Amino acid sequence: MYACETSLFGILIMLAWTIYISFLGVLLLLPKLSARAARIIALSTAMAGLAVTLVGFAQQSTGTIATVALMPWVPFLGIQYYLAADGISLTLLLLTGIVAIVGILFSWNIEHRAKEFFAFYLALIGGVYGVFLSFDLFLLFIFYEIAIIPKYFLIAIWGSTRREYAAMKLALYSFVGSAMVLIGLIAAYVVAGGKTMNLVDLAQFPFPLHFQMWAFPLVFVGFGILAGLWPFHTWAPTGHVAAPTAASMLLAGVVMKLGAYGCLRVAMTLFPRGLDPWGFHVLGFGSWREVFALLALIGIVYGAMVALVQRDFKFVVGYSSVSHMGFVLLGLMTLNLIGLSGAVLQMFSHGILAGLLFAVVGRMVYDRTHTRDLDLLETMNLYKFIPFTAVTFIVASMASIGLPGLSGFVAELQVLIGAWRAFPAYAIGAGFGIVIGVAYTWRAMQKAFIGKPETESANLHHTLPAISIPERIGAAILIGVSLAVGLYPQLLLNRIIPALSSPLFDGLRKGSW
Repeated sequence: MYACETSLFGILIMLAWTIYISFLGVLLLLPKLSARAARIIALSTAMAGLAVTLVGFAQQSTGTIATVALMPWVPFLGIQYYLAADGISLTLLLLTGIVAIVGILFSWNIEHRAKEFFAFYLALIGGVYGVFLSFDLFLLFIFYEIAIIPKYFLIAIWGSTRREYAAMKLALYSFVGSAMVLIGLIAAYVVAGGKTMNLVDLAQFPFPLHFQMWAFPLVFVGFGILAGLWPFHTWAPTGHVAAPTAASMLLAGVVMKLGAYGCLRVAMTLFPRGLDPWGFHVLGFGSWREVFALLALIGIVYGAMVALVQRDFKFVVGYSSVSHMGFVLLGLMTLNLIGLSGAVLQMFSHGILAGLLFAVVGRMVYDRTHTRDLDLLETMNLYKFIPFTAVTFIVASMASIGLPGLSGFVAELQVLIGAWRAFPAYAIGAGFGIVIGVAYTWRAMQKAFIGKPETESANLHHTLPAISIPERIGAAILIGVSLAVGLYPQLLLNRIIPALSSPLFDGLRKGSW
């Protein structure tokens, strides 16, 4: 096993409590409670999880894998309860903690079955924490599946537009992807001798080239479905639109990151030679790397172009998420340090900004106007009635399209630089996607908040409720985080880059960085 920083008796053992606290919160919500009590329990649980994450984040800045928990689980199969963390894990744990708290703040108005809503919410959060901490592949898969079930109920019960259809579509896509991942993991386990599911040990095993050539695309696509990989992305906009605000924030903010994380942590780490040239060409492609880079580019441009013509405000943000996740997948395919670190940074940045955009559309606009139709919103001059919402959307949108000083700029810049070194033509195409992003952002901003010059504000026949204190706090947190990362990206890169330079990625690195 690679040298690990043993922290079983150190501060980092606390990271396991991000999982335990989340599920403890679920148990506390089981008795009969008022909606107010359920909200307080959920918020306290999420805050405790973030506090533990911040302590671990402050302690770990090296490229080593810090062991959090390690004990036999199913010994005769070589399966362990193995929790560990490196800089990549910690970055995504931090994202999860932040989005979890803000999602609850934007759900402060939930009254219908609030206890059940927050129980499913915390169960999903616990599953996500588990995925990011699991270094045993069977354990990772279990947590991955745990995160799928609450998503279904959050959308099917508390959703809006075609909620049953959207929930079922999301669940079916997720389970198909999971089946592909499971087949790949079982195959790797058998080929490696059937003695361990330890990620660190399996990363050292010399899987045959022919095995990696089919196992890599199988596992990568399986995880990529949840990351919004084109053309398997169609569940995402539908799910985002149907989900309640907090679920949309989680879905775009952290659940899609589970897929991208799996692509990097599992598919690319276990089967790095699956990215090697085939030795022949099919339709102009000579490797899986080229295939997935093109699919990522199509996702960037396609998502942006579809967002440009949407009439539903939430669909604009939903398709923009597909486009921005394309940058993550393109960064992974660059196979250079700046592109890969940019991909991880984009995971964090998109999680923060997509969460904020869905909060604006779902809670601040839709719950007050009861419409997401941009043509109707154009007649309301919302900037006069809810100026805080207009400003929040402008800041989030500018960050999303890469305004310098905010997190989106540095993340996408790194991906573009990495792509230029690996696929210059694709880098130009991705830049074109950003230009389209500017267009759909300004269109949505104009229609949703500014309206037509000749439109009278009297068209709004009722006074809109003011933006609440929890909503203001939630928006301020997300904007502040984006600003902090934009001004000082080393806060995250000082942990991401050493992790990518660790021995775990030796097979992928091949001396390239």
